[in-house]
Amino acid sequence: MPASSMLLSWKPRLLRLLALLQRYPGLIAAFGFVSGVASFLLVDRQAEVGKVIAVLMLLSWVLLLLEGLLTRGAARWLGIEVPPLVLRYLTQLIHQESLFFALPFFFITTAWNSGQALFTGLLGAAALVAIVDPLYYKWLARRRWLYLSYHTLTLFAVLLVALPLIVHLTTAQSYRLALGAALVIALPSLGSSLHIQGLWRWATLAGLIAALGAGAWLTRPWVPPATLWLTQVAVTEQLQERNPGRSLKQVSVAQLQQAGLYAYTAISAPRGLNERIYHVWKLDGVEMDRIALDIHGGRKAGYRAWTHKRNFPADPVGDWRVQVVTEAGQQIGVLRFRVDPARQAGGGSPREVDASRPAEEKQD
Repeated sequence: MPASSMLLSWKPRLLRLLALLQRYPGLIAAFGFVSGVASFLLVDRQAEVGKVIAVLMLLSWVLLLLEGLLTRGAARWLGIEVPPLVLRYLTQLIHQESLFFALPFFFITTAWNSGQALFTGLLGAAALVAIVDPLYYKWLARRRWLYLSYHTLTLFAVLLVALPLIVHLTTAQSYRLALGAALVIALPSLGSSLHIQGLWRWATLAGLIAALGAGAWLTRPWVPPATLWLTQVAVTEQLQERNPGRSLKQVSVAQLQQAGLYAYTAISAPRGLNERIYHVWKLDGVEMDRIALDIHGGRKAGYRAWTHKRNFPADPVGDWRVQVVTEAGQQIGVLRFRVDPARQAGGGSPREVDASRPAEEKQD
């Protein structure tokens, strides 16, 4: 059957669907909320399904960006006029699906005692606006600059989740690409907001884009690595068959001097993703060590990786943290323990970072 005949045979069904959506527009909003949450649950259970959903999510954004071209084509070639009300609700649908697809990933990976809580909180507020029609239509949609900023933020969040799932980009690569796409999408919003004429308009626009890009790059530690999260952590004295022993919260100086400590992490990552992470050992906020580990995605219980630190400062007493961070500096999680001075033998000398390589890394 020719393509034109096939399209004409579907025309009555499309018209009935449009009439139904125009009569009950709330169905679109309900579908967006339910499908977004269901998408995350399916991704969490089946990696291959996650790829398909991520691709469909990005295709919906392509359709949204080509909305004007597609609606004109439907009117010209099919004689179908898509009502503006339906178009508005379809845009809201894509925002809802995108936010409720991406938001659970960020909730899982957010370090809530850091600046990452601000970014995830902002996404949560955006998701709330998407499902409350008075907020979405009477407050957000009537402010063009705010609406386009909202649009840009939603696309940025979706790309951070979708790119590692589809093409196995690392979090650093995904962040750069998502940031670039977001800045391109932001151009119309900034351009329409500037009332400066002539060359000054373009120079100002270029300066604003550069400033936004630099600011977003510098604040990347505040953005959670959406597809990486810790499934198990431990600070322990020993490993048995690649499993950690008893997790410790307080350690004596004698224990450190005897065998050192293991920082054990199991990290969930999408199948096929190869990522470099770091265990950053800090004493009272001062970095003592940064040890690189390469992890590989796909293991359901998380990819097991650990570092074994044996050389500590002469005075190791204090609060220790082992931050687990990506190559882009985004924090995946943190392990904490305290070194107790109770059994310290002899006087301690001032703290200093070890000059020699102080740790070994092991991974599975």
